[in-house]
Amino acid sequence: MIRPPRAAWLLAGACGLGSAGAQAAGHFDIDDAGTLDPGQCQYEAWWGRTGPEPVNGLHIGPSCRVGPVELGLNLDRFSAAGMHSVVAGPQVKWNFFGAAADAPLSAALSLGAAFDLTRGGRAGGQFVLPVTWRPTGSLQIHANLGADWATGTGVRTPRGGLAAEWALDDKVSLIAERSRAAGVWTSRIGGRFSLTPLISVDVSASRTGPQGVRGFVVGLNHEFAWK
Repeated sequence: MIRPPRAAWLLAGACGLGSAGAQAAGHFDIDDAGTLDPGQCQYEAWWGRTGPEPVNGLHIGPSCRVGPVELGLNLDRFSAAGMHSVVAGPQVKWNFFGAAADAPLSAALSLGAAFDLTRGGRAGGQFVLPVTWRPTGSLQIHANLGADWATGTGVRTPRGGLAAEWALDDKVSLIAERSRAAGVWTSRIGGRFSLTPLISVDVSASRTGPQGVRGFVVGLNHEFAWK
């Protein structure tokens, strides 16, 4: 599913509130290779804070499965030190290998654009190749490889990382990941808690960069049928 990462825009906010790229990886920074089932939609909303200033970020992102792809729209607002920025843009994700939910190995492509609405619509973007391996029924390993293009400047930086997702049962999953974006490494650990089969809450804590800047995020995910 399209689940934009917070690290990109929180880090962008810390660096000047204007360099966020498109987002493609959910409440957690590392995306999986899955997409929504045909006829399904979802919306995701989350709020995060990082750093001593602090940098605050708010995300809303609806998406739907349309034919073979998942289409989404990301809207983010982040602020720090009295400044703020609003970034919005479309995103598409295509699972081209191992589309079955229980496939042992699957892969997808995710492409997105982002426009800084606060600063004249400066454009940026993101490309990510997510791969998911399921060694057991309760354990998934996700790997990402891609790049971000900063809004306005078009400067390209690589992104990538690994995540492990372990389902304790059908209601609780633990997630740990190590990712790199905008030249900075982030370690994150958290959980996903299912309130119903279609509604879940995410919580995570992170440490970013050589100074170990701390952050946390709380998110809500709701999936529903659109036809």
